[in-house]
Amino acid sequence: MTMCKEFQIDSARGVSSPRFVNYTEGIYVGYRFWEMAADEGLVDYDASVQYPFGYGLSYTTFTQEMSPIQYTDGTVSFTVTVTNTGSAAGKDVVGVYGNPPYTNGGIEKASANLIAYEKTKLLTPGESQTIPISFDDDDLASYDDKNAKAYVLEAGSYTISINSDSHTVISEQTVDVPETIVYNTDANAHNGDLVAATNEFDDVNGGLGYLSRADGFANAATARAAPTNYSMFDEYKATYYNNGNYDPKQFDDPSDVMPTTGANNGLRLYDLRGLDYDDPKWDELLDELTVDEMNILIANGGYQNAAVGSIGKIRLSDVDGPAALKDNFSGVSSIGLPSNVALACTWNKELALKYGETIGDMAHDMHVTDWHAPSINLHRSAFGGRNFEYFSEDPVLTGTLASQQAQGAKERGVYAFTKHFAPNEQETQRNSQLCTWANEQSTRELYLKPFETVVKDGPTGAAIMGSFNYIGNTYSSASLNLNQSVLRDEWGFQGMVETDYFSGTNYSYQNADQVIRGGTDIMLATTETTNYVTDFSATSVIQMRRTAHNILFTAVNSWRYETDPSGEVADWLKVMVGIDIAAAAGLAALGYVAWRRYGERKAA
Repeated sequence: MTMCKEFQIDSARGVSSPRFVNYTEGIYVGYRFWEMAADEGLVDYDASVQYPFGYGLSYTTFTQEMSPIQYTDGTVSFTVTVTNTGSAAGKDVVGVYGNPPYTNGGIEKASANLIAYEKTKLLTPGESQTIPISFDDDDLASYDDKNAKAYVLEAGSYTISINSDSHTVISEQTVDVPETIVYNTDANAHNGDLVAATNEFDDVNGGLGYLSRADGFANAATARAAPTNYSMFDEYKATYYNNGNYDPKQFDDPSDVMPTTGANNGLRLYDLRGLDYDDPKWDELLDELTVDEMNILIANGGYQNAAVGSIGKIRLSDVDGPAALKDNFSGVSSIGLPSNVALACTWNKELALKYGETIGDMAHDMHVTDWHAPSINLHRSAFGGRNFEYFSEDPVLTGTLASQQAQGAKERGVYAFTKHFAPNEQETQRNSQLCTWANEQSTRELYLKPFETVVKDGPTGAAIMGSFNYIGNTYSSASLNLNQSVLRDEWGFQGMVETDYFSGTNYSYQNADQVIRGGTDIMLATTETTNYVTDFSATSVIQMRRTAHNILFTAVNSWRYETDPSGEVADWLKVMVGIDIAAAAGLAALGYVAWRRYGERKAA
């Protein structure tokens, strides 16, 4: 792994020197590397690894027995009977791993990959529980970014094992896939994708040499070495933008037609609660918005969701996370819960759901609708500055627990801003135009996988928060490939995408014009810098309308719209009215005292 370095960029173009980080290890991150490197003889496992991924202790002991595997109609299923063989009550985890067939020089594959897991109930000594395990065979597929440019399930024998940790196998069997399946059509897409996944991040590859399993990791020395070139290629410089050289008019489409604005259709936002994202009434409501109203919604997402009086849209309060709720304006906070890294150690989906429900309950107490969490970047390095906030090094464990958190919050009408989208595994210089270079396979199989799981298995009408870093040479919140092609077109996300904290003064690459054209909807801004759209061409207004749709769709499906809140008196106004009443009462009392004393003096 290569940590943060600094590029040399042509300063004459108004582009300052960004930093960069190279994910040259490819898919071999965490236990995937150590298990694979041990199999290939690259490392001495026992000397290098003290605590394998999934390692844990208990006050009791367990046995696990695996039934014969059934592989029918694309589904792999079996049961595991867990028995408490010790003297104390306890719970155990059934961890299911896959070892795929590998062709030397072919698609990169690790020999240990967490596929699924379940946790038992509390088992008393001698008690058993049979856990059903089932998953689709496309969960065993790998992403081929060189040839098929799609997910591929290669023919061959796949070893399916139950493990006590990533290294210790309890029992294993094989699943034989008779012929190769390429998921490259919409009718046969991978993991329920609406559009078949294909290469979207070729320009993020950076021309780097990535670690390969070929010939027993023959390129390990060069792939893991520090970089020798600190200059960005000219082809990347040509499309590298920040506030010094981005001009929205350069990207206007003269064929675009200005949409309707400021219409009088008589709709209120509350009228659309519960309607499908594509319901025709949304167009009627959006026609009512003026350009200024859309701009207010877009620009003012700093711990709030702005009011639009003409459609009965009230101001909503958003608060920080991830292990509590903190109102950055009032300073009021909820109680704190354990960090996500502690939650991940439990491998307990039910507990994760209760975690989200608890956040939702406290949000009602604080009168807020949004939670800036869960945080689901990966532990790529043990030195990651926010590892305590993220769950683990594994995308399956991370994604399943996070989706439960988000679902629990949503059950209370609170939408979770899952963050930071995407490759944001480093805190060092993360908001200084940090360029993250990675290949498509690792991007999809590792760093996007938890977000994909939350989108597909979590709640609808949720939210995503972007990251500060660039993905390749493009600011993540301005990456149309990320925020539109993958998030919305492939995964079917319906909801709001927000930047990380927005300050065009401090972070010279953030501007609303570029961001809304890159698939992001709202700026997490608390002061006016470059968070307002300045180009009002048809191209831009079309994007403003799209962002307003996403913001309003998320807002109206929050708990504050369970009844029509547009006639409510805002909390701040209630406080001000209370202050005014108290002040008036105080003045009246003082007046009465003064009048009485005057009367007493007059009588005397």
